[in-house]
Amino acid sequence: MTDEIVEIYPDGACKGNPGPGGWGVLLRYKGQEKEMFGGEAGTTNNRMELLAVIRGLETLKRSCRIVVYTDSQYVQKGISEWIHGWKTRGWKTASKEPVKNADLWQQLDALRNNHQVEWRWVKGHAGHEFNERADQLANAGVDSLRR
Repeated sequence: MTDEIVEIYPDGACKGNPGPGGWGVLLRYKGQEKEMFGGEAGTTNNRMELLAVIRGLETLKRSCRIVVYTDSQYVQKGISEWIHGWKTRGWKTASKEPVKNADLWQQLDALRNNHQVEWRWVKGHAGHEFNERADQLANAGVDSLRR
């Protein structure tokens, strides 16, 4: 493992919830940047937030140190706090309901175990350059469905 850190800026967007949605992710490493986006026809904003992080992590070919900067408290708290209870309860919430988006949470959990990941929440739509770019990418994902 190297001391260099990969920065991941994910975001999701949805026009209607559920509705057409998009995900976008910006990866930064050693001054280089990689941008990706995509969309799904019938989805939710939370699914797109999760998918953005998953797509970012999937691109990494070796174990590394990562900082994920997300404006989604759902993602940040879900992966750092809530997931432990969900796993203990067999992917059920404290009220015994099935965890929403369990398929994506399980993918994210598996991917993050390959790395040393720090999860940082940033305020969305507050002028943070890379978070704003991730938002633009997520909206490009929605727009890609209209073509």
